Amino acid sequence: MTAYPIERGANMMNYSGFGLNVPSHLGVSGAETVAARLAQAKWAFTTRRVDRATVRSLITDFSTKPRAGDLVLARVLVIGHHTTIELPTGRKAVLHPGDEIVVSYGNRYAPDQFEAFVPQDLGEAHLVAGGGIAARAVLQHEKVNDPTTIEPIGLLATEDGRRLNLAQFAMKRGSSKPIPAIAVFGTSMNSGKTTTVAYLVRGLTRAGLKVGAAKITGTGAGNDLWSMRDAGAIAAYDFTDAGMATTYLSPVQSIVEGASVLLGALAAEGADVAVIEIADGLFQEETAAIANHRDFKAMISSCVFAAGDAMGALAGVSRLKSLGHSVCAVSGLVTRSPLGMREAEAIGLPVLTRLELADPDVAEKIFFPHLHRNDLLLARTG
Repeated sequence: MTAYPIERGANMMNYSGFGLNVPSHLGVSGAETVAARLAQAKWAFTTRRVDRATVRSLITDFSTKPRAGDLVLARVLVIGHHTTIELPTGRKAVLHPGDEIVVSYGNRYAPDQFEAFVPQDLGEAHLVAGGGIAARAVLQHEKVNDPTTIEPIGLLATEDGRRLNLAQFAMKRGSSKPIPAIAVFGTSMNSGKTTTVAYLVRGLTRAGLKVGAAKITGTGAGNDLWSMRDAGAIAAYDFTDAGMATTYLSPVQSIVEGASVLLGALAAEGADVAVIEIADGLFQEETAAIANHRDFKAMISSCVFAAGDAMGALAGVSRLKSLGHSVCAVSGLVTRSPLGMREAEAIGLPVLTRLELADPDVAEKIFFPHLHRNDLLLARTG
């Protein structure tokens, strides 16, 4: 393993913007390789919990095998599908060839974009998600361009050469009292889950509750969190707060434990209820396992299912009920069509549009009975 340290002590050049020192004998090029490069690089959304003061060296040995969650400084070679990178603030920074970025390795499962895996070395890779995920794409949807190509410069490491991983910066488990939670599942990527979550948060908030929100699976990006906050959530977290850049191929127990940490954090923030989004569709491997996980089912009071059509809604609701879940409503893209809604009503559950989800009277009528009504009424009037 090769590591280029950022040493302390004599013969230093200080880059105060980054708060690090580099050996002056390395000259300008050496300084730029470590401290100045890190200061000028575009740090992605997935890195937002990283304490940058812990970065003291780079591991550059080509044969080093990266792990999911490892942080890497990389250079953009060829612009492809992702033309921007989301910064920790949420701003989308335009990418140019030659830009240097700090992202996290992670596996990606996105039927509308890429399937990609953490590579076995520090050779060329792809930027497979705008939130900042490095991997090598093996499959892609026919509508998307080839992935943006990046060249790893080195893994971020401590002063003594130990690699830095997102798991080291994860939120710690609290001891707050559990709160009721509604889970939003869907038929697939882009079935309307995030919109359903946002408008449900809005409706429960308008009904007088303090609502927290979380996305517990998927690929690290800020759009869903900003949507939750914009709808009125008092706090919103995702799996990156639990130390995972993505959840594809992560151990299911780790995902469920991460969900528990996020729910605890929402409770600590003062939320009366939580709305949780689960990415992808019920047939996706991790989603299927989570839906049937005993500990996860114990966290959930009820579910809403988001679907693109009536048949998908029927299949999803039937599947969730067969696993022992209570399903209280259907929403999603199917509600864009009055005829689609009419077909979905045959399932026997309320089929709710965005505006209906955001209606406080609907929230009280449809959702309160599933959420320990007395406790919620006390919270609303307390």
